[in-house]
Amino acid sequence: MQNSRNYDELLDVWLRWRDAVGPQMRRSYARLVSLLNHVARSSGYSDQAEVWKELFDIPDLRSYVEQKWQRLRPLYLQLHAYARSKLRHLYGKNKVSEKGPIPAHILGNMWAQDWSSLYSLLAPYPGVELPDISSELQGQEYTADRIFHTAEDFYTSIGLEPMTKTFWKRSMLQKPAGRDVMCHGSAFNMHDWRGEDFRIKMCTEIDSSHFSTAHHEMGHIEYYMMYGDQPDLYQEGANPAFHEAVGDTILLSVSTPQHQSIIGLAAPSSHADNYEFQINYLMKMALRTVAFLPFGLLVDLWRWDVFEGVVTEEEWNEHWWNLREQYQGVRPPTARHSTDFDPGSKYHIPLNSKYISYFLSYQLQFQFHKALCAAAGHQGPLHTCDIYNSRASGDTMRRGLRLGCSRPWPDVLELMTGDRDMSPDALLEYYQPLMQWLQEHNAQQDIHVGW
Repeated sequence: MQNSRNYDELLDVWLRWRDAVGPQMRRSYARLVSLLNHVARSSGYSDQAEVWKELFDIPDLRSYVEQKWQRLRPLYLQLHAYARSKLRHLYGKNKVSEKGPIPAHILGNMWAQDWSSLYSLLAPYPGVELPDISSELQGQEYTADRIFHTAEDFYTSIGLEPMTKTFWKRSMLQKPAGRDVMCHGSAFNMHDWRGEDFRIKMCTEIDSSHFSTAHHEMGHIEYYMMYGDQPDLYQEGANPAFHEAVGDTILLSVSTPQHQSIIGLAAPSSHADNYEFQINYLMKMALRTVAFLPFGLLVDLWRWDVFEGVVTEEEWNEHWWNLREQYQGVRPPTARHSTDFDPGSKYHIPLNSKYISYFLSYQLQFQFHKALCAAAGHQGPLHTCDIYNSRASGDTMRRGLRLGCSRPWPDVLELMTGDRDMSPDALLEYYQPLMQWLQEHNAQQDIHVGW
């Protein structure tokens, strides 16, 4: 899905995955929904959606996330319009329309949630190259252990905790030979009485994606350690979005070309302060973060409607695609039916993992980043900040993370950022140069915005 640009080959892979996963899962998923709702109602809730929403301690969570999305939507619309025009040029007007949604299988990802692999097609200035981290990692013969030690080095450089001996002994950082395992990267707090048993399970490959995932998962471990002195009841994130935001906040520094140069994964670039270089860099980042936002929202909008009985089982698949078109501007590349179960092709659906956490965390990480950069004394655009070696930034993180969920999340957020509400403002500030470039480019090329 990442590397092919053959429309029919991508369609074949896209269909085979969904045919192999969805129909066989649908009846089991219906049973799961019934059981979850039964338990929720036995506990005094109206349904499982209410149980999940309560964890965020936000009175009307659906309205809350919709309001955040409306602030972010203009940036996504510009990025979507730009990507659609490039894909239309590549695949032809018969396959990609000028004004409609984009076929979901050609965005470089099985779920069209991460468009990073389209960067070579979408780079605003193709002649201005960014560092190739995957090649450097492979060329320098990085191992899984070295990737995780590099991640640990960043956290300790800002005064956070080194991984424990138990972590290095009991984590699964590579796929074991000779047996099948679930490879999706995950972090675990084993809650041992010594407070030393933290683990990551991941089948690490030597590339930039897994390099990023290692930093993300280690962020969970750091959070576990920070609130380890709290009573068991309070050993959780301030709300679920906080946990997802910690590692991704660090990634905003790790991803900068200047940081990659410092740790020897990129040569110092003569273009680093160049406008074209900066726009290319922001585009590459946006294809991972901005492109994800509507998908991060709609997964749980769909599940809440399922739990609440707003849609029947026969309408599940149709409702999934209605939401994907409404929010993401993508469409199925071929006809889908009520007997299909395309939501089941996404790992977090059968895992029963709350997904709205990611939508909120993708905003929260920029909010954290701005506060940490201020603590580090950073001068200049937000996207150029690297907090490596800043103990003041680490102190700012520790101040909030050590509380776990012992205080309401607005209190924790205020301690870390000075704000009492999760806000998209820092994300919009970060991407403002790209937003301006996209608006000007799309207007000059008379590219239709929206669908």
